[in-house]
Amino acid sequence: MLGLAICGAAASAAWAQPWPGRPVNLIVPFPAGGTTDVLARALGQELAKSLGQPVIVENRPGAGATLGADYVAKAKPDGYTLLMGAVHHTIATSVYRKLGYDFQKDLAPVTTVAVVPNVLVVNPQVPARSVQELLTLARAQPGRYTYGSNGAGTGQHLIGAQFESMGHVQLLHVPYKGSGPLTTDLLGGQIAMSFDTVTPVLPHIKAGKLRALAVTTARRSVALPDVPTMDEAGLKGFDMGTWFGVLVPRATPADVVARLNADMVRIIQSPSFQKKMAEIGADPVGNTPQQMAEQIRDDTERFARLVKDAGVSLE
Repeated sequence: MLGLAICGAAASAAWAQPWPGRPVNLIVPFPAGGTTDVLARALGQELAKSLGQPVIVENRPGAGATLGADYVAKAKPDGYTLLMGAVHHTIATSVYRKLGYDFQKDLAPVTTVAVVPNVLVVNPQVPARSVQELLTLARAQPGRYTYGSNGAGTGQHLIGAQFESMGHVQLLHVPYKGSGPLTTDLLGGQIAMSFDTVTPVLPHIKAGKLRALAVTTARRSVALPDVPTMDEAGLKGFDMGTWFGVLVPRATPADVVARLNADMVRIIQSPSFQKKMAEIGADPVGNTPQQMAEQIRDDTERFARLVKDAGVSLE
C-alpha cells in the first residue's frame, strides 16, 4: 500500500507539472523549404527561448496540407502539439469531399503569424514579360502552359483557377507536395509558371532566374515594389493572398492557449522578427484567437464560393 501511495503521489506530481514541462512539436503540413516551413522555424526558434523548452518543427506534408492538420486535430490537447496552418486549410474544407477532421470544430486558433502575397512568376524560357503577353500566349495554345501549386486544393491551385477564369485561358495544373519541389521544377523549366507565395521565389527573382509578372493581392508587395498587381495588369478586382497562423487541438486548456498567444504576439511584434519577415516578403500580424477565428470563418465562406465556381473537387 505504501508503494502504491508513493507511485500515486509521483503520478499526481507529474500530472500537475506546469506547462510546458517538455519539448513542444510544431507541425508543418508541407515539406521543408516553403513559406510555411520558413515561418515555422523563425517563430519556433524564438518561441523556444520564451517557453524555456525546445520547439521541434516537424514536417508532415501531403494531401494539400490536410494530413498535417488531421494529425494535430487528433493529437492529445495538452499544448505540446501545434499546427502551422494556412489559408489552404479553409480552402480544403470545400475542395475535399471527405476530411477526417473539421478545421473549425477540431482546431482552435492561437494567432495569425503573417500574411504573404502570392506572385505570378514564369521561367525565363516563357516569352512573356507581362500578364497580358502571357494571356495572349496561353489563349493561342490552350492547355500547353503549365502552372505548379504546392498541392491540389491549396491556395496556389485556387489562385491559378481564378487566373484562368478571369483571364479566359486554359492552363495545365501540376500539383506538388510543397513549394520546395515546385520551385526546383520551375527553375529547371519542367513547368512554365507558378502562383506561389513571395518567400520561396524572391531570391530567384532577384537573381534573374525567374521573372515576376504580377502579385495577386490588392496592394503591391513591399519586397517587390516594381511588380504590378493583377488588378493593375488588367484583371480587375483580383485580390488573393496567403495567411499563416498557429492552431492547437480544440480542447487545449484555455490558459495554455492564452500563454501561447501572449508569447507569440510579443515575438511577432518584436523588431528582430519583423525584420526577418521583411526579408522574406511577409507582413507580420499577431492577432487574438478570436480575430483569427473570424478570419477563418470569413475565408471558409469566401473560398467555398470560389471553389464552386471553379469546379474544383477532390476525394
